[in-house]
Amino acid sequence: MSWLQTLLQLKPRDRGFHLITHEIEQALPHLKEYELGLLHIFIQHTSASLTINENADSTVRGDFERAFNRLVPENAPYYEHTLEGSDDMPAHIKSSLLGPELTVPISAGRLALGTWQGIYLCEHRDHGGARTLALTLQGQTKSR
Repeated sequence: MSWLQTLLQLKPRDRGFHLITHEIEQALPHLKEYELGLLHIFIQHTSASLTINENADSTVRGDFERAFNRLVPENAPYYEHTLEGSDDMPAHIKSSLLGPELTVPISAGRLALGTWQGIYLCEHRDHGGARTLALTLQGQTKSR
């Protein structure tokens, strides 16, 4: 059993749902050495989240953003946590709905995602800044 952990700092992005699968793969050059295992991805922030969904049609990501904005609106009269801006409390709620972590299987040195699946950074703030992911690989490495 082999373990490896690294931090990946993502560039700042505007609010929305962003495909980051390729950035994660690039940050893990040792991924190809794993015959089978798991990649655990954890975002170290409370106003952004992670999910897996459609990787081909960008309109899906826009639809996600519009749906989440209707589910969790800004400026709701019942919010008490408002000092950090009108997008902050909704960002915390959206982050809790989707969650801070994902686990993806590894097979033959690759992420075992489905054909149309991609990993999303879900940025819930208008200007969230750089986001950091803790990437932890665990599994059986290939025989040398």
